Amino acid sequence: MSTVLASVDQRTQLAGHNRLEVLMFTLDGRQRFGINVFKIQEVIQCPALTEVPQSHRVVRGVAHLRGKTIPVLDLGMAIGRPPLQEPREAFVIVTEFNRSTQGFLVRMVDRIVNMNWEQILPPPNGAGKDSYLTAVTRVDDELVEIIDVEKVLAEVIGMDENISEEVLAGVGAVEHECRPHILVADDSMVARNQIKRTLDQLNIDATLVSDGRKALEQLQQWAEHDPDRLRDLAMVISDVEMPEMDGYTLTTRIRTSPELAGLYVLLHTSLSGVFNHAMVEKVGADEFIAKFKPDLLATSVLKQVNQTRQEVGGSTAG
Repeated sequence: MSTVLASVDQRTQLAGHNRLEVLMFTLDGRQRFGINVFKIQEVIQCPALTEVPQSHRVVRGVAHLRGKTIPVLDLGMAIGRPPLQEPREAFVIVTEFNRSTQGFLVRMVDRIVNMNWEQILPPPNGAGKDSYLTAVTRVDDELVEIIDVEKVLAEVIGMDENISEEVLAGVGAVEHECRPHILVADDSMVARNQIKRTLDQLNIDATLVSDGRKALEQLQQWAEHDPDRLRDLAMVISDVEMPEMDGYTLTTRIRTSPELAGLYVLLHTSLSGVFNHAMVEKVGADEFIAKFKPDLLATSVLKQVNQTRQEVGGSTAG
């Protein structure tokens, strides 16, 4: 399957232009699903799997690849579909999310399509909070469902969402009359809730939106109708991958807007690799951190919030 994946250099040229490449695949039927190619290391025929006693039911085993041992998850089972009956006839999509490598077992890999993020739409309102969809799109007049992989991993592997006592010890009292807040943009409900729980532990308010376009519209609304709210905004925390407008494009639009250009933008993404640091400089973001490390996020947030308090307090005193 080496021909399925284009070179990393070719793929990275799409970033910053509100474009992405989606690898389409099937699970137990004709319905096609998608995953961003940036998350994928390789696609292989399913190797021999070693069962792991007392592992989560969707973990079909571990695979030994290039000196590493990775868990292989039955992606269909993880989202409530029937398990694949013949794993050796299926494929494994090896991915890197949130600093961890894992394989997703799928029936068949289709092809890669080059798309604009504006073609990636939020899931229907009726999907509900228990849905495993983070977005949908259409290819060849067929619906393609983008799976919320972060929700799958949170349920199967779990994630520590508590800030350490050492970091919490540095949290000062929040003055009510000078209480900065944060705008959070992330298409994954799980990711938004993880960030919110981190901010709750820091006694910091947050406005949550599900994509870059909504974030930009909210900022523009504050700039026009509530400048004090915008003034007190400590930072924007944005995912990179989002329907309609990605985090890179959101950052670029913020930097080119006279009213918003000075905002602190932190890109917070499950995409890994040194490429992201180069993109931070290219689009003008202030910081990039990988998901999801509560202490790392909390430390970055506290540093900027304290800076904002000093600036707001200084301007008020003046």
